[in-house]
Amino acid sequence: MNTTSIRNLGIIAHIDAGKTTLSERILWKTGEVHKVGEVHNGAATMDHMDQERERGITIASAATQAQWHDHRLTLIDTPGHIDFSIEVERSLRVLDGAVAVFCAVAGVQPQSETVWRQAKRYNVPLIAFVNKMDRTGANFERVRHQLRDMLGANPVATVVPLGSEAQFDGLVDLVEQTVWAWDEKGTPTTRDWSAEEHLHYAAARETLVEQIAEVDDVVMEAYLSQTVSTQLLKEGLRRATLAQRAVVVLAGTAFKNKGIENLLNAVVDYLPSPMDRTNVIGHTDAGDEQIAPNRNEPVAGLVFKTVEHQHGNLAFVRLYRGTLKTGDKVLNPRTGDVLRVGRLAVVKVDSTEDVAQAFAGDIVGVVGWKNARTGDTIADERHVVELERLNIAEPVLAWRLVAKNGAEMSKMVAALDKLCRDDPSLRLTSDTESGDPVLWGMGELHLDVTTERVRRDTGAVFSVGEPMVAYRERPTVASGLVDEKLAKQTGGKGQYARVVVVMEPRNDDQIVFVDEIVGGVVGKEFIQATEKGVREALTNGVHEYPVVGATVRLVDGDTHNVDSSAQAFQRAGFLAAKSALARAQSVVLEPIMAVTVDTPSAYVGDVVSDAQRRSGVLVNLDDNGSVGQIVFNAPLAQLGGYTTSLRSVSQGRASSSMVLHGYEPQRVAPKTGLRA
Repeated sequence: MNTTSIRNLGIIAHIDAGKTTLSERILWKTGEVHKVGEVHNGAATMDHMDQERERGITIASAATQAQWHDHRLTLIDTPGHIDFSIEVERSLRVLDGAVAVFCAVAGVQPQSETVWRQAKRYNVPLIAFVNKMDRTGANFERVRHQLRDMLGANPVATVVPLGSEAQFDGLVDLVEQTVWAWDEKGTPTTRDWSAEEHLHYAAARETLVEQIAEVDDVVMEAYLSQTVSTQLLKEGLRRATLAQRAVVVLAGTAFKNKGIENLLNAVVDYLPSPMDRTNVIGHTDAGDEQIAPNRNEPVAGLVFKTVEHQHGNLAFVRLYRGTLKTGDKVLNPRTGDVLRVGRLAVVKVDSTEDVAQAFAGDIVGVVGWKNARTGDTIADERHVVELERLNIAEPVLAWRLVAKNGAEMSKMVAALDKLCRDDPSLRLTSDTESGDPVLWGMGELHLDVTTERVRRDTGAVFSVGEPMVAYRERPTVASGLVDEKLAKQTGGKGQYARVVVVMEPRNDDQIVFVDEIVGGVVGKEFIQATEKGVREALTNGVHEYPVVGATVRLVDGDTHNVDSSAQAFQRAGFLAAKSALARAQSVVLEPIMAVTVDTPSAYVGDVVSDAQRRSGVLVNLDDNGSVGQIVFNAPLAQLGGYTTSLRSVSQGRASSSMVLHGYEPQRVAPKTGLRA
């Protein structure tokens, strides 16, 4: 297939916005499935894991393929819960475009903002789909304004909904100047505007043309001469979408099968093909190079996900350049391993179809690579290149796992090692006192799903101890000059190093080492050793937590012709950083979560009281008399068991979501031993 006819896209949204239902309807409308499966009865095609069907949520991103108007769509349905944000992150890293789904009632929600930022970080063009237009309280215009005000988008509505709530029964297409309607089975009918409708919707279409003219010179020129054709408008919409100067906004109700065809047409018309994605950079020994999707150039691809598969390890690869064939050999620059392509497959949710080759622009599965990891590059052995790795968030919560006996411990740890390999947002450490395994993740749901999977897959018997929180520490003032000298004489060659450093707080979470040595008083090899010692010291600060937000400047030092060594300077750097951190008045930081609760108005007071009991700070309260939304910030350490507590105070009728708001100085001294 021609690369210009490929669309690699993701479906992203807040939990319960209807992503998986929309994905299911896309598969049905494109003929990939002949019977619609529903999320609520555990039959959705894209929710293939047992836990997804039982819980009614998406846990792992699922990929499949479909055809629409001679275009091949590779579709990835992503989770909406913040605990599984790594699945969104690695999907957006390799996708060319995405459909952001918003509930017509709830609008822009916390995780909506998170996934929107993730897409922007990877420069992924977006289309917005306002779902659930048939629900009570649906308001298309309100959501469109929220896209502008809360997400900073330039929302361009290409449709006008005909009615809303129970009266929603069709769409007016402002681009094609047609009217769409659907019967009870979801079968569409379409017709051109009548003369009366041309008059009625002329102003709305004029507004659309003006919005695109403002961001596209070609449309502006035609607009001034009053010659904006349908084709020219579509071309302008595509250019504006690809340049991320506008976001096409559509509407529908996936559950009722309305608006899906319009969305599919927009995906083909406005979202990019691999040929449109020109911002992929590869790093080589000779410098950076642009990776163009040319089938005839050396192979370059990214492993963006690995899973245990029924036929062996399965690595998902986005091929950015070249052609990959069964039997080929490629290099993994991270490990230096040469990997043989034993089997190539197109992945369709939980099944695979073998293929003989894959081309630039394809997303393909490779079976049998045991040592491949998320973020690995595959490259031609004669033209080695490394692609940008993923941005993986640090885990914030941990559970200590206590096995029944040694045999159960072995089964549990072996299974966790595999899961941590496939999910880089998980981390396995051990308790410093008991030696028990400690599993770190993004939240309670993430850890609960992971441990339940271990129990199901292995039958291992273990219990969960008290939750642990990932604290950090940060310097608050400049340390001033710290002069650290290491001088040891043991009869033979001694150990000598002298370093002078200054530590200063930063506004971000980075640790930056700055070499300010003048005149070569400290050699380059000793400067590198000093930096190594500094970074080692800051992995475990004065309060025994990892340090963030510090700049360490090496301003002076001294060496000895005989006794100086890299080992001595590493030790001196370590001691100097510890002393500087103490002088810089390092404080402990704790993770603060932004919690959003949707509840019937009758329980607003009880929810607010419970939040205050957990040291929550109220950010926003919106109560329209029937439904209330409460947003508050609270320390993660105070939110243990919050979901259960919320069910209790609301009689099971409230729902919540939480995202990491940031780190703040801790309010209550943390318990010991709780390190990431």
